[in-house]
Amino acid sequence: MSISGMMRTSASGMAAQSSRLGTVSDNIANASTHGYKRSFTEFSTVVLETGSGAYVPGSVDVTVRYGISQQGGFDYTTSATDLAVAGNGFFLVGDGSDATYLTRAGSFVKDDEGYMVNAAGFKLMGYPIVNGTVAASSNGTTGLEQVNVGTLALEATPSRVGTFHANLPVSADAETGLTAIDNDPASVYSAKTSITAVDNVGREVRLDVYYTKTADNVWQMVVYDNADAAAPTAPFPYGSPAVGTATLTFDPATGRLDEALPSDMSIDIAVPNGQTLTLDVSQSSELANPFQVLAPTVDGNKPSAVENIEFNKDGTLYAVFGNGARVGIFKIPLATVPSPDNLTPQAGNVYSISADSGNLQLGFPGEAQFGELRSSQLEKSTVDTATELTTMIESQFAFTANSKVFQTGGELMEVLVNLKR
Repeated sequence: MSISGMMRTSASGMAAQSSRLGTVSDNIANASTHGYKRSFTEFSTVVLETGSGAYVPGSVDVTVRYGISQQGGFDYTTSATDLAVAGNGFFLVGDGSDATYLTRAGSFVKDDEGYMVNAAGFKLMGYPIVNGTVAASSNGTTGLEQVNVGTLALEATPSRVGTFHANLPVSADAETGLTAIDNDPASVYSAKTSITAVDNVGREVRLDVYYTKTADNVWQMVVYDNADAAAPTAPFPYGSPAVGTATLTFDPATGRLDEALPSDMSIDIAVPNGQTLTLDVSQSSELANPFQVLAPTVDGNKPSAVENIEFNKDGTLYAVFGNGARVGIFKIPLATVPSPDNLTPQAGNVYSISADSGNLQLGFPGEAQFGELRSSQLEKSTVDTATELTTMIESQFAFTANSKVFQTGGELMEVLVNLKR
C-alpha cells in the first residue's frame, strides 16, 4: 500500500542524504590535502509503475562522482622536489609492488634509500636516461622505474657531446709541407688550442686541437692526446695517432661552412679511456679576424657528490654535482586517460584505471595533450569549504524532511493498527 511505500521512499531519501553528507565530510576533511579532488553526489529518481487508482512512490538512486579533472590552484614552496601539474596529466607512482597508480599529489622528498616518496608513501616513477636517451612507451608502463637519487654520490660522467666553434683567419697562408695530420717533427699548422674532456673514471683528458689551412677556404682540423706529446714546446711527433680529424670547407662569400661541399659539421674524438666525444663545429667561420675559439662546451664531470636535484619543466630530473656539473638522470612522464573523472580513487590520494576510464596514455610535460610541470609548487585541494558547508545545510534540511515523512508514515500505520483494536 502507499503508506509503506511512502516510508520506503523517505528511508531511501535519508540514505541518499547520508551519502551526500559523507562526501561533504570527506571533502572538508581534505580541504588542505594537496592534489585532492572533491567528490560529490548526484541523485536520480527511481519511478515505479503506477496504476490508475493509486500512486506508488519510488525512491532515490545515488551516484557518487569525483571531480578528478578539475584543476586546483597552486601553493608555492621552497622545495625543488615539490611538483605540480598545470593542465592535464598525472604523476605515475608505485607502492613497492608491481601496481602503478596515478596521482596529482606531488610533495616528493628523498627517503633513507634515495627514493622520491610523497606524503602518502608512494614512490615517483620515471624513465632512466641512459647515454642521453629515454626508452619510453606511450601506452604502457614498460621501462618505468622508481626514481632513486641515492646512488649518484661520487659518480663520474664521461664526455660524449660538446660544441667547438672557432673563427679561422681568412688571410692565413695555405701550408704546403707536412701538416699536423702527418705527426712528423717537421709538421706545421696554422693555429693551435686545447680542450679538456673527462674519461670513464672521471680523469681530465687534455686534447690538443690543430687547424691547418691546406688550400683557399679549406682547413684541416686534427686532435691529439696531449699526454702523448713529445714535449710541451715541440709536441710532434705524438706517441699515438690523432684521436680525431675533420675537414672544414668554407663558403668564400659568407665565411661560413659550405653545406653544399663535403665539409665536416662535427668531429668524432676517441677520448683515451673514455667515450666517443662528438663536437659540433657547424658554427665555425673563416672571417677577417684573428684565430679565436668561441665559448666551447664539453659535457661530462669528474667524481663529485650530488649537492641537490632539480626538475626541468619538460620532466627531466637533473643531478647537480659539487663541481657544477648538471646531469640528466631521469625523465618524469605524465599519464592520462580518456575519462579521468571515472578513475577509481584509492587510499593515499591515488587513482587506478577502471573499466569506464579508458586506457592509459603516457607522454611528457608540455607535449600534445599534457600539461606543464611546475617545480617548487603544489596543487591545492579543489574543495571550497563554503560550498561544502552550504551543501551540508541543504542535506541536513532534506534529511530532516525525509525523517518527518517517515515519522508521519509510522503514525499512519499506528492508526491503521489501532483500527483493528
